[in-house]
Amino acid sequence: VQLQASGGGLVQPGGSLTLSCATSGLRFNYHNIGWFRQAPGKEREAVSCVSRSGDIRYYGDSVEGRFAVSRNDAERTVYLQIDSLKPEDTAVYSCAAYWSGSMRTCTLRSEAFRYWGQGTQVTVSS
Repeated sequence: VQLQASGGGLVQPGGSLTLSCATSGLRFNYHNIGWFRQAPGKEREAVSCVSRSGDIRYYGDSVEGRFAVSRNDAERTVYLQIDSLKPEDTAVYSCAAYWSGSMRTCTLRSEAFRYWGQGTQVTVSS
């Protein structure tokens, strides 16, 4: 199983980015996908999760209203649209997956996620 996050970069405050999480080796439509981030010196923070059905999405309090997660089952890829970026959004963003027996649930609890990918760096600075 492989998950690979990409799309990070250096962005000015107020800018936007779209991150991608490409997966392989798992039955994508049986897995929920989550995004997490970790800034230097800080604990890992849950950003978002999306259910197998794609219509159940949860967000961390600090990103609610600015981040939007979506999935494309045909591409086996999950996207994270990030708008109105702030310096405090600077972190390494990673995606993770876990098998779910339910189509319409997901969780932001990191302990639920079995598969983790390499992250992509997002730096917000002027």
